[in-house]
Amino acid sequence: MLSDVIRQQVKATAPILKEHGVVLTTHFYQRMFLHNPELKNIFNQGHQHGGQQQQALAMAVAAYAEHIDEPSVLLPVLERVANKHVSLGIRAEHYPIVGQHLLASIREVLGEETASDSLLNAWGAAYQQLADLLIRLEGNMYHSAATQEGGWSGLRPFRVMDKQIESAEITSFYLQPTDGGKLPKFHPGQYVTVQTYIPSLGLTQPRQYSLSDAPGKETFRISVKREDAINMRPAGTVSNLLHNTINVGDILQLTPPAGDFVLHEERDTPVVLISAGVGQTPMMAMLQHLLTSKSLRKVGYIHAARNGKVHAFKQELRKLANAHDNLKTVLFYEQPDTQDIIGLDYDYTGRIDEDAILLRIYQENADYYLCGPVGFMQQQRQQLQAIGVDSSRIHMEVFGSNAMSN
Repeated sequence: MLSDVIRQQVKATAPILKEHGVVLTTHFYQRMFLHNPELKNIFNQGHQHGGQQQQALAMAVAAYAEHIDEPSVLLPVLERVANKHVSLGIRAEHYPIVGQHLLASIREVLGEETASDSLLNAWGAAYQQLADLLIRLEGNMYHSAATQEGGWSGLRPFRVMDKQIESAEITSFYLQPTDGGKLPKFHPGQYVTVQTYIPSLGLTQPRQYSLSDAPGKETFRISVKREDAINMRPAGTVSNLLHNTINVGDILQLTPPAGDFVLHEERDTPVVLISAGVGQTPMMAMLQHLLTSKSLRKVGYIHAARNGKVHAFKQELRKLANAHDNLKTVLFYEQPDTQDIIGLDYDYTGRIDEDAILLRIYQENADYYLCGPVGFMQQQRQQLQAIGVDSSRIHMEVFGSNAMSN
């Protein structure tokens, strides 16, 4: 338990951390990778170059300082962080390394006058409290993942059994353990981490990909969007490698399924799945599970794509809708082409709006699941709240670096 003096010292730094947080965390990552370069294999270097991880960690440190009196407020966020850490293989022995470089960075960035010995001691105690909490959460997750039927710990080799092009941007990979063992059950909506060697970096790199098919099958399916270079953003290293060089028969290393954005299977409420772009991937796992498990829950499926060429799972979704009376689908194409118009492949032009939700999909007591780009997520949440959906029934997943995740 932290003393009142320590809590007040840490809490008093929250405004400073909000102002200088990104500078601090950028320095922290540079320092840590200089002294512990082996950790580059754990952290997504694409997010490092783009600044997402620095921003996420800065927000995390400031939030922890602000809520140091009642850290339980942050528990849902910490559980999401713990899932990400487990998926990356971060272990208890990594926390002292992170703590060492974080405290040194506070001193080096803020200066000795601001970052006194007393303040660093306070932050050291606060960091240890946070580390102990995450280590306990992650230890339970590691144990659960390893001891369930078909489970494992760390990396497990999987062979690519099939590779299917789903759209102009998304390709699916069907993966089976090379050891011939079983696959564990997972919660629809969870993801796996794929570790692959990048020759141009001389590093292995992790990437999280949602499992895009229902649990209980002989293979895992991940569906990967190829990230092309756009403006100042470079092309995605791992996604392009998977699309261009990984073929049937090749081996990929996977960690066990993780993630807290999952279908609430214990409920009998209607379900509405709302996605944009590659955010469709966890929704397909939820949808397939609901329909193949013969659930009687009503399901609404709303998806937004630029046009039919980039709309993945189009035929799969059509077959499901034709086969299941409890499924309603609504498709939005922002810029449909001539072929889309001729084929009547979509329902509305433009972006998802609340009128279409009310007219076609709305269920008063439904649970709504959202996945897609940050701006899309925020807009959909606002629209749902505007038509009276309670916040407790809105569940969100955002791809990329999450708040309080390093």
